[in-house]
Amino acid sequence: MYCSKCGGLMADGAAFCSDCGQAFSAAVVASRPPAMGAVVPAPVGGVAAVPAYAVSASMPRVEYAGFWQRLLALVIDNVILGFGFVLIVIPLIFLTGFRRFFDDFHPGEALNDAGIFMLVVFFFLAAAGALVFTWLYHALMECSEWQATVGKKALGLVVTDMSGQRVSFGRATGRHFGKIITNMIPAFIGYIMAGFTQKKQALHDMLAGCLVLRQNG
Repeated sequence: MYCSKCGGLMADGAAFCSDCGQAFSAAVVASRPPAMGAVVPAPVGGVAAVPAYAVSASMPRVEYAGFWQRLLALVIDNVILGFGFVLIVIPLIFLTGFRRFFDDFHPGEALNDAGIFMLVVFFFLAAAGALVFTWLYHALMECSEWQATVGKKALGLVVTDMSGQRVSFGRATGRHFGKIITNMIPAFIGYIMAGFTQKKQALHDMLAGCLVLRQNG
């Protein structure tokens, strides 16, 4: 299958051309790329043939999500995650022995060994819970029918694989934990890459083979 706009070879099941961004529905099956003057044969029933380039011109191009759109989506998601985490942690404190520990805790007093242990355990559990909660939020929502977190959905963005298809839970998980490597790059360069790379990919998008697209309409 070849793209009717640029003539590039398209993978089976692709939603758009990875070279020029032309939508899948503009592609035609052919043994060779169509020429500018080529026509699309009329179906049985007698509709007049139209030039292939006219078909491609009428179809929308894929639009990659820009850096600022993605940053705003991240801010929205972090606010939602913050509220969600608090709503989970506060009931757990009251349902466990940590409530009594915090009632007895006084900042001006030195902690004994048991108090230090309880404090370390609490922060460890909170960090582990935040990690799991954040992972499931991103991975489950990005592999769902929405293909997006709440922040991305609010801005009309979706996460896809390199062919524009819905990602699996495994790929969404890889994209999420790929941010660990992105975070290791100084000066947030791994994230800023989404502002100047050809397909607006951050480093973790490249590692997982994902795209973040802006839906038209």
